[in-house]
Amino acid sequence: MSDENVAILNTLLSTTIDSVNGYENSAKELKSEKLREIFRQRADQRQQVVQKLREEVRRLGGDPSDSGSLLGKAHHVWEDLKGAITGHDEKAIINQVESAEDYIKGKYETALENSSGETRQVIETAYQSVREGHDQISQLKHGMETPS
Repeated sequence: MSDENVAILNTLLSTTIDSVNGYENSAKELKSEKLREIFRQRADQRQQVVQKLREEVRRLGGDPSDSGSLLGKAHHVWEDLKGAITGHDEKAIINQVESAEDYIKGKYETALENSSGETRQVIETAYQSVREGHDQISQLKHGMETPS
């Protein structure tokens, strides 16, 4: 089970690193200082999650992933964000970040189903942070929607 947990954790690491990079890149491009600060805070919180996941991989005797998922779905979701960023359209950026948040939340939910023991506890703690980020971005998106 240890090797399986290491594989699960490394998948989450790659996905979470993509998330950190996505938030950092988005924060640089947003016009709103309030949104920039929210995105920087999210990047910092995700970086803390990365550190906790790396510690757990090491505890299990594995080698933690150091990079994002170059070919993975998470990378493509965050790459799509670049298209929204280029126009500095805050609504488009928020929409794309919410899609990425949906993806990462799903990855953590799957990992919780497939992990056990102390590793599951580490993932559960990380998931709480991911879920908070997901919910915050969702609220931002819905706050930007105009009533019909």
